[in-house]
Amino acid sequence: MNSCTSNKSSELPHAENYKIKMVQRIYHNTREERQKWVEKAHYNLFNLQSDQVFIDLLSDSGTGSMSDTQWAAMILGDESYAGSNSFHVLHRVINNIFGFDYVLPTHQGRAAENVLFSLLVKSGDFVPGNSFFDTTRGHIEYRKGKAVDCTISEAFNTTIEHPFKGNIDLKKLENYVSYSKEYVPMIVVTITCNTLGGQPVSMENLRQVKKIAEKYGVRVIYDSCRFAENAYFIKTREDSYKDATIRDIVREMFSYADGMTMSAKKDGLVNIGGFIALREKSLFDECSHFIIMFEGFTTYGGMSGRDMNAMAVGLEEVTTFEYLENRIKQVAFLGKKLHDYGIPLQLPIGGHAVFIDAKKFLPHVPKEEYIAQTLAVELYLEAGIRGVEIGTLMADRDPETKENRYPEVEFLRLAVPRRVYTNDHMNYVAIALKNIFHRRREIIHGFTILKEAPILRHFTIQLQKL
Repeated sequence: MNSCTSNKSSELPHAENYKIKMVQRIYHNTREERQKWVEKAHYNLFNLQSDQVFIDLLSDSGTGSMSDTQWAAMILGDESYAGSNSFHVLHRVINNIFGFDYVLPTHQGRAAENVLFSLLVKSGDFVPGNSFFDTTRGHIEYRKGKAVDCTISEAFNTTIEHPFKGNIDLKKLENYVSYSKEYVPMIVVTITCNTLGGQPVSMENLRQVKKIAEKYGVRVIYDSCRFAENAYFIKTREDSYKDATIRDIVREMFSYADGMTMSAKKDGLVNIGGFIALREKSLFDECSHFIIMFEGFTTYGGMSGRDMNAMAVGLEEVTTFEYLENRIKQVAFLGKKLHDYGIPLQLPIGGHAVFIDAKKFLPHVPKEEYIAQTLAVELYLEAGIRGVEIGTLMADRDPETKENRYPEVEFLRLAVPRRVYTNDHMNYVAIALKNIFHRRREIIHGFTILKEAPILRHFTIQLQKL
């Protein structure tokens, strides 16, 4: 009897396309220790020391691991004060990927905003966009302008599986710009939209925003921290781009922008750095004066040559499908675990973080007691995991009334650093949240404010347990 073997093989599971070359030890601690530490920190998780945290999901900004190629590039950094070769390497990469001719490096994204907004925003201006993140809104309001949220309404319903919740409501945008165009210096599009869950903006939406801007003579500026993750979602969710490369998608995305600010600590895959990139020579020249005052000379702008080299390599690595698939699938792994446990979160899962719907998680905590912060502290006490509140504390007070601004949704953001943790860590996070979810009805009170700054208060705020 002849034996037969099947030629059919089962589909292989997804696996990361990198291996770990160096590790860093992290330490378990006890609940009693965490209780003492968080009380001393006035229940502000930003005030904790990093060695008091077991898994740190506070931010994906500057917290990732660089590749061996990036580390090798750092050795070749040119530290000349002016005309550094490292700047020219970075400039070529930015021009090739984004299509902008004029580039000014900065030490991070908020520095880029500070320079550009110093020129473009004045008292009484209105800046429409899609759910501004903290520093962007802060830079606008510091200059007595107003950030106007024109995000689509579906973004605020966490249960809707809209593929592009970062989209701008085009009718709302045009109505606003047409009514007050003389007071609108720019439209800011954040890709992906961090505040509402790392949600992407579609190519069609970017195209239509640009048409409205051109109609009324308004600039379009991209807040570009997670541009590559946005491109991945366009490729995987927008049918006409399924066969396009990430580089081609990025090039078209930025063809609809007049300029960009960039925190390279996210999709630049570096621990420090950023830049401004522009089409207009005149605006570049004006920004150069502010760069020299605030950051450094125009060819280093607060960065070392070695860091510019690392950023140039990082921008090339991040614009590959293989890297993005690994990155975004790990975030999705955490999100699916939580969703399977019945934990309410923003759907669909975004690119850089999982956003827990704190209002639905802790419905008994009054909004005046800072629901998302209450959940963030509970998670730290439960398992030593540090997330961040994206809610009332981050929303700050209204500059005119001085009253709290209560956003439609209160999130606990779990931002996953790039190439740092394994799925075992993600599983640990999911089980910790499941434990809290099972006892959620016991959590009925949050916090009151002891001390706060007049703007961007969440970084340094001091709280008291009720």
